[in-house]
Amino acid sequence: MTHRKDIILLFATRIIRLFCYGFLSVILVLYLAETGLTEKQIGLLFTFTLAGDAGISLWLTTHADGFGRKRTLVIGALLMLGAGIVFILTNNIILLMAAAIIGVISPSGNEIGPFLSVEQAGLTQLIPNEKRTKTFAWYNLVGSFSTATGALAGGWLAQILHTDGWSALASYRFILMGYALGGLLLTILFLTVSPAIEVTNTRSETESKKLFGLHRSQKVVIKLSALFALDAFAGGLIVQSMIAYWFHIKFGIDSGVLGSIFFFANILAGTSALLAVKLAEKIGLINTMVFTHIPSNILLILVPLMPSLSLAIGLLLLRFSISQMDVPTRQSYTMAVVAPDERSAAAGVTAIARSVGASLSPALTGIFFSIPVLFSAPFFFSGGLKIVYDLLLFREFRSIKPPEEK
Repeated sequence: MTHRKDIILLFATRIIRLFCYGFLSVILVLYLAETGLTEKQIGLLFTFTLAGDAGISLWLTTHADGFGRKRTLVIGALLMLGAGIVFILTNNIILLMAAAIIGVISPSGNEIGPFLSVEQAGLTQLIPNEKRTKTFAWYNLVGSFSTATGALAGGWLAQILHTDGWSALASYRFILMGYALGGLLLTILFLTVSPAIEVTNTRSETESKKLFGLHRSQKVVIKLSALFALDAFAGGLIVQSMIAYWFHIKFGIDSGVLGSIFFFANILAGTSALLAVKLAEKIGLINTMVFTHIPSNILLILVPLMPSLSLAIGLLLLRFSISQMDVPTRQSYTMAVVAPDERSAAAGVTAIARSVGASLSPALTGIFFSIPVLFSAPFFFSGGLKIVYDLLLFREFRSIKPPEEK
């Protein structure tokens, strides 16, 4: 019964958090532009946001088993609350960068902070091996639906407030208040999680001195981390906020329509994560990751080549319908090929590698966006690099099987 309660709580915190991330993502670049920041400054701010998240999350997740998974989650929620408050109160680039480095702000609508790694480790401990991929798929599904609902709500709420006479800046700031409130709610919920999510078998003192809390699985995790960093770097070139801005500039559409686009995009993404379970049972986790990811990246490259808004949206939605099939399979695979007492560290190190990779690219997108002839370049670079990642992943890991495939 305790396990059931904890699983429900971890799903609930995922739902609330991703709703807040989606809520913010559609208007974040628009808000920062409204405060007077240039495209280059916004790109640089996002780079600092993701870099700061990487550093803090690395420390938190690799110490979570010893320090306490519950405590780590509470600290993450407080950092989210704090960052939201600072972003509301100031448009000073230095203060925003400080909050971005220390706090938790999601420019992409996707996971950021220590939450995902620690929750994955906790869930893996609460469920049997054969239910791991399915649980992660549902975990990603509810997250995608929450991001979708948040994007829809954030985009339309900002537009409705603006129509009712609010200034654009005031309406965007109202959305940020909702984000900060979400951080407060998460803090309260994480405080109710039981000790069942904590690691039961502690590592020896010798093992704990190994690299980032890893011992037997060091080589596998480092290799996975390098590949995941490449994938995240490519993904960071076209985070959701940047895609929203691209559509806004390219086709002149407003925040309500943008919210609707990303509502359907994230619904499709979440559904694709669930479909990945059955496919993985038939062809394996690695094959599912690679053979669904390559077509989605080809579609991404084609989006800016479309001559009309409807075709561009259609291709983007088609891309999202298969784009997330590698996510629950990737998470499940990582948890499966490492020792139980390395799961928090492995999830943390691979997640941080993704954060580091993603942190380097938004600044490049800001530069591309400021040069008219290169305005669509991020789509091409992102899709191309992601295909390179897929081919390397298949080459390196197709022979390393998780327990349920042996």
